[in-house]
Amino acid sequence: MTSLRTARAAAGARLLGLGSTQPENVVTNDDLAQRMDTNDQWIRERVGIQSRRIAEEGTLLVDMAAEAGSRAVKDSGLAPTEIDTVIVATCTMPNGIPNAAAQTAERIGIPAPGAFDLNAACAGFCYGMGTGADLVRAGSARNVLVIGAEKLSDWIDWTDRSTAIIFADGAGAAVLGPAADEASVGVGPLAWGSAGDMAQTIRVNPDTNALYQEGQAVFRWATTKIAPIALKAIELAGVTPADIDVFVPHQANLRIVEAVAKRLRASGARDDMVVADDIVHSGNTSSASIPLALDHMRAAGRVRSGDTVLLVGFGAGLSYAGQVVVCP
Repeated sequence: MTSLRTARAAAGARLLGLGSTQPENVVTNDDLAQRMDTNDQWIRERVGIQSRRIAEEGTLLVDMAAEAGSRAVKDSGLAPTEIDTVIVATCTMPNGIPNAAAQTAERIGIPAPGAFDLNAACAGFCYGMGTGADLVRAGSARNVLVIGAEKLSDWIDWTDRSTAIIFADGAGAAVLGPAADEASVGVGPLAWGSAGDMAQTIRVNPDTNALYQEGQAVFRWATTKIAPIALKAIELAGVTPADIDVFVPHQANLRIVEAVAKRLRASGARDDMVVADDIVHSGNTSSASIPLALDHMRAAGRVRSGDTVLLVGFGAGLSYAGQVVVCP
């Protein structure tokens, strides 16, 4: 029987760099109140958002993906030529073909990488991180660029206040590379899953081609089901809730974020655990929300190099995933 060679495995993966970008156009709650039946207080009380960023019509999703990816590669200290795999997590490309990843890689100057898109909606970045880390660990890739990028404004009915007040545009990225040994592994195993029986709670309306969601059903599900996933990710990483310095969940709704953080603290997380609240000024950017929040927190000094960070994504599908990482 023929014996085949396998790739040389690594001990695991670690985070090397972060980057993000948002459109310059800020849309406040008062701006939306001029277009629909809503007001600043109503929006803040329900989802916690004060403002969000919306891209200009001519801005492409791959424009934002390339900008965030370029910044992450620069932050990692690597040259674009040292990246061999590009993963773009997105659910808002205008068409399925061509994919975003190959176009994004070409714009950054990454020559001939493995490049593919991944659609797990708001859980997409965590799915991408898990996939990228496993590729590095298996030896199938060395340096992986993972990008979460969304232009949700292309998929919104701007007369529907149930969605128009929530969603926004942006991109965030991370670079993964091999850990030298087990002691330097910086990306924990992925705790993931799905609830296909609730798939219709977040969907695209075929008549309007606009995003639709059953907000209350998603809220009830997220506030009860996400904390156990977060705790499972902590367990798989071999740490305890008390070891978590920073919690960065998908920025879906500030009330969901606060409810999950409360349950984690009841399970042993520290009172001083820093919790991301990027949704207040960024809105819900789906797969981009976690890397955007993490990069913004690092820039503000709320997360530091070496901090133990819990990431948890959840959304349409319904799909969810969580993992523990060490901040670069």
